[in-house]
Amino acid sequence: MAGTKSEVIYLGDKDLNRNRNVRDQSPERQIKVLFFDLTHYNQTTQFLLCCAGVFVLYLVYGYMQELIFTLDGFRPYGWYLTLVQFAYYTAFGYIERTLEKSTVPRCIPMRTYALLAFLTLGTMGLSNSSVGYLNYPTQVIFKCCKLIPVLVGSVLIQGKKHGPMDFFAAFAMCLGLILFTLADSQVQPDFNSFGVFLISMALLCDAAIGNVQEKAMREHRAPNNEVVIFSYGIGFVYLAVIMLLSGHLVKGVVFCAQHPMKTYGYAFLFSLTGYLGIQIVLTLVRTCGAPLAATVTTARKAVTIALSFVFFSKPFTIQYLWSGLIVVFGIYLNVYSKRSKLTFADLGRMFNTVYRRISRLPTKDGARTSLLEV
Repeated sequence: MAGTKSEVIYLGDKDLNRNRNVRDQSPERQIKVLFFDLTHYNQTTQFLLCCAGVFVLYLVYGYMQELIFTLDGFRPYGWYLTLVQFAYYTAFGYIERTLEKSTVPRCIPMRTYALLAFLTLGTMGLSNSSVGYLNYPTQVIFKCCKLIPVLVGSVLIQGKKHGPMDFFAAFAMCLGLILFTLADSQVQPDFNSFGVFLISMALLCDAAIGNVQEKAMREHRAPNNEVVIFSYGIGFVYLAVIMLLSGHLVKGVVFCAQHPMKTYGYAFLFSLTGYLGIQIVLTLVRTCGAPLAATVTTARKAVTIALSFVFFSKPFTIQYLWSGLIVVFGIYLNVYSKRSKLTFADLGRMFNTVYRRISRLPTKDGARTSLLEV
């Protein structure tokens, strides 16, 4: 609403009940995705709506990204694509803020945005560039492995505590994705050591950015479009200066000028779906936390990989199916962990109970003896 300062509310696991009561008492606090107000829906409905949006938008996003790199000669220009993408994102954020007629001043300190911009540049720039050196499913698989770094980052950056189910889920997902990678290397060996380095560095940035965003948005209650404008706007300046000094900016402009529709046109659709997807992911981070948001985006990546085989001709092996099922099992464990209160202490007590029960076995004469004596 024009001239009205609206706040977004963080619904973390520990603060859910308290914040739910505050929300009921203060109608000014809102959870919004673009112009859609989700405040009056319960948390489950909010989560399902956000999941649906993430899947639809990012499936189109992944398709357009792979389609751009099918253009002959475009592979060396992944960083220029990132520059164009950042420009689109900044423009979209400014347009959204203008349409909302928002008068809310900047909430998050500029030094935090400087860090967010650096991490955003790292995760998106390195990810786009890696597509020029790796086949697309392999690139996506590497990015799916960010759940464990996100969990570790939430512990180091925010001081959060996670139960054993979270780590079991992360292990299962990464195991399935590693098996998928091995299968891919057998049927389509298109690996490049530099590409692996790029996507690995993008993975580290990707793991950190979600936790930094969650902490900053929770503490300062900044709207999504503010985070997008400053993160990508500053990132655009970073990258433009680097590419100008290195000479890659002119080369990218010249190449894309020869194919404007297949570069800038596709990049517009690619960036539009990505921008809308980011808005929903930020809402997921705000309402459910970075680890659960990472789980949703990881599940989306698994579907993207499957559709990549449908729309772009690739060899197939049955090991892809088994690997995918392991990933699905990991996703289930992570979702189940949100309802389960199992802790490492509980796991230790369960182990000790089982050990005590099996540590003594009955003998033929009815006596019991320790396993250590057998």
